[in-house]
Amino acid sequence: MKLEDDFCDIVKKARLGHGRSVDAVAHASGMRAEDISTLERGSRIPTADEARAVAGALGLCADALLAIAAGRWSPSTSPPHVATYVETILGDIGGYEVKGYVVHESGEAILIDTAYNPSAMIQTLTQRHLRLTAICLTHGHSDHADGLEQLLDYCRVPVYLGAPDESLLSWSPPRELLRSPVNGETISVGALTVRFLATPGHTPGGMCYQIERNAGPLCFVGDTLFAGSIGRSNPAALYQTHLKSVREHVLELAPDTALLPGHGPATTVREELAHNPFAVPA
Repeated sequence: MKLEDDFCDIVKKARLGHGRSVDAVAHASGMRAEDISTLERGSRIPTADEARAVAGALGLCADALLAIAAGRWSPSTSPPHVATYVETILGDIGGYEVKGYVVHESGEAILIDTAYNPSAMIQTLTQRHLRLTAICLTHGHSDHADGLEQLLDYCRVPVYLGAPDESLLSWSPPRELLRSPVNGETISVGALTVRFLATPGHTPGGMCYQIERNAGPLCFVGDTLFAGSIGRSNPAALYQTHLKSVREHVLELAPDTALLPGHGPATTVREELAHNPFAVPA
């Protein structure tokens, strides 16, 4: 499956996160500003020397950035254990694919994001005869949270969302159903334990949801992390906070943890430690 971000996306996210102009990056990398702009537009593939120079200027892992620029890496197939208790729901917003997930065990289910496709979520719950117990939102952007009204009409359940993201919702659930997840606390779905992991950065109230399981752990990361990249920091001032969330929380999970993002292919902690340009300081 194609990566969510390519070289130009990664470079622009890092540059804007640092609050630097094209000229500033050009000066730091020893390149021409025109070349930086050309690479950010994706007009051509960077040379190895250019990729390494840009990585050094922006604090990215040069080898990982070079591999993505050259098209030499994509994550392995999603670990097989994921399919045993996770249904991936695809949605579309203006031609842009978004993912949500139905996590189920012993007849119970929770939803991770809405996938901008509540009807498909409800259809999956109905066809599988699953009892919905909670909706867990990774953040408040519309492609991940719209459709709550339809879902709560179907089944009135708690909605978990980081408190700073409540203002991002286009429609707010009844106050008594809106819950602010606390970092480290858990809920259950069947015999599965779901742990809340606060990961601000993509948005101020960003959350990830970790499934603790002896064999085959996984974590739903929303837009905190993509295979080989991260989501855009909103606002850009959260960039350093975002990097800390990725490096000190998500990538500190067990290496075999499957990471299921809101866009693009699934990956693992092990692969991201080796191949994500944002994973470690340059």
